[in-house]
Amino acid sequence: MGCFHLEAETQPKLRPRPFQLTEKDRAYWAFQPVTLPSVPTVQSPTKNSLNPVDTFILADLHKQKLSMNPPATPREQVRRLFFDLIGLPPSPEDVSTFERQPTDFSWAALVDRLLASPHYGERWGRHWLDLVRYAESNGYERDGPKPNAWRYRDYVIDSFNSDKPYDRFIREQIAGDEWVDSTEADFSISLKERRDALIATGFYRLHVWDDEPDNTVGAEYDDLDDILSTTGTAFLGLTLGCARCHDHKFDPISQPDYYSLLSFIRNIDGYGLHHTGGGGRGTGRIVRSLASPLELKIWEQNRRKRLTEATQRLASAQEGTVRKTIENEIKQIGESKAPFDMALAISESGEPLKPTFVLTRGEPHSPGIEVYPSVPAALGFPAPLVPIKAHSNTSTGRRTSLAAWIADARNPLTARVFVNRVWQHHFGTGLVPTPDDFGLTGLAPSNPQLLDHLALNFVTGGWSLKRLHKHILTSRAYRMSSRPTRSHGLVVDPENRHLWRQSLRRVESEVIRDSMLAVSGSLNPKQGGPSVFPTLPKEVHATQDSSGKGWEESVASEQNRRSVYLVVKRALKIPLLDCLDFANSTSASGLRPTTTVAPQALTLLNDTFVQIQSSNFATRLRTEAGPQVENRIRRGFQLALQRPPDRAEQRRSLQLIKDQTNRAHFEKKSDPDGIALQSFCRALLNLSELIYAD
Repeated sequence: MGCFHLEAETQPKLRPRPFQLTEKDRAYWAFQPVTLPSVPTVQSPTKNSLNPVDTFILADLHKQKLSMNPPATPREQVRRLFFDLIGLPPSPEDVSTFERQPTDFSWAALVDRLLASPHYGERWGRHWLDLVRYAESNGYERDGPKPNAWRYRDYVIDSFNSDKPYDRFIREQIAGDEWVDSTEADFSISLKERRDALIATGFYRLHVWDDEPDNTVGAEYDDLDDILSTTGTAFLGLTLGCARCHDHKFDPISQPDYYSLLSFIRNIDGYGLHHTGGGGRGTGRIVRSLASPLELKIWEQNRRKRLTEATQRLASAQEGTVRKTIENEIKQIGESKAPFDMALAISESGEPLKPTFVLTRGEPHSPGIEVYPSVPAALGFPAPLVPIKAHSNTSTGRRTSLAAWIADARNPLTARVFVNRVWQHHFGTGLVPTPDDFGLTGLAPSNPQLLDHLALNFVTGGWSLKRLHKHILTSRAYRMSSRPTRSHGLVVDPENRHLWRQSLRRVESEVIRDSMLAVSGSLNPKQGGPSVFPTLPKEVHATQDSSGKGWEESVASEQNRRSVYLVVKRALKIPLLDCLDFANSTSASGLRPTTTVAPQALTLLNDTFVQIQSSNFATRLRTEAGPQVENRIRRGFQLALQRPPDRAEQRRSLQLIKDQTNRAHFEKKSDPDGIALQSFCRALLNLSELIYAD
């Protein structure tokens, strides 16, 4: 994780040494309490009352002598909303229904409908998985699997679909196991709540893991640094990892601050075992049973009973086959594992607590002063209360304190960072354009009053993400046209920092793939469960190994599920997704790069998946549009773009089909008409209009 941002407007100054916290540090905007800004008084451009979001934007635009763009067309609005909330294109009927009655009431009803869709969690859960660098393998040469990692993915999707309060979402991931352990005797808590809280702690297990490090002690601190850095980025928007080896060069976070934060998580059971000498090392307790304590107790009692009975039979058995059979039975009982669901999860190392020292230059073998759990003083928010004694028989309670501090409504960063991420996904750029860095190397908010309004509204609204969505999506600003028709705006604010228009955005790789499935009629809406392994060419497998070991291809229908359910293997990315800027899965990232390179066009034309979906799309057109070519063209445009073709598009489409039919005849291929229709469908699936939210 770097400490610099090339996009910063001005290069921040290096902090003087030795580290000293100043009043200027304390006064930094991001460390100030979130306060209720006064809603500015502005005149509505229409007869309708203004959403508070619009008042803040209009007041800012007035200062710049700018005005809002007119609304986008009803079709553009519906497509934008579908892509943003569920990551799938609307049906032609969805668009035509809204076009007939494009009222505010109809719009709010459509927002509610999409927020209630199970596809919503699949779309927004993927955004969170980017932040926690979700993957199902460890990386490095062997890239071994992370057992049951998919349960964490399903937990995230379910949390978004159920509109789990964000503060609870935080607490479960950081300290869900401590809550489960401390409430073991509370029978009012459901098994699902306990399962969710344990699965959530898979957050700690998603990092890259070296199974054969040169130094296992150093590797342990690398793992802890990865966890702490990801916690800082995902929840707080801070580059905490920059203070591992020295005081942060720009932000008011000292090296002792870093290790004091590290001490909150120091006592977790490491992913790997300590090992000296050559060769690999085994994993620690990285999975936990999802059964209730009572279920585990009953199973263990039955196992011991069977073991006792078998041992008694062995004592009286004669030498020979019978005795050998009983000995094998005893061995099997002793090695048997509980038949319950398991989750990738966290455990504590227990007593005595591991001490935490400030490491000179970050070197584990050069410990300095010992430090204890506390938070950076610069944040201006009281440190959490850390239990002096163990929180329970199995955990310290330190992470519970850390979670309480992060999820506290008084924390100046948590709500700001999260609402900024939501805004970014709806407008293309956050109010703070550097969503992962609210520190001095990041950029200041373009509209700080709007940011605080959203943050406070989010917290007072019960940390409800769906409520926040609706507050933003029902604004006039969200429904603006993205077309840069106002020349004055292009001159005064070419980067659209003041939000005088919407942003034209290319959708993510998963949305492109899922849209192809939806348009072709092949999408399998099945949710959850173990990940899907798509068919990959041998040449792709050869980039990691020559055998495809550990890659058991899923059946064809499973491969047509949404992209969020495809396996994420660090050393073997799925080419179609990787080519279109899939998440790096190595470090926390709230902002994917958007590149435009030649391999993307080549992949979208030639990838086997695209070829198959083009064929499926052609089959759908034959079924739904009949034998007339003109009807097939019209239906194809309706399904892919939710509009009919114009005259020029109709003419070019007819010419394409004619040319491809003649070519297939010339090459003496079977089914020339089918080949031509498939070429037309592939052209539709490659249109920019299909993969951009206007």
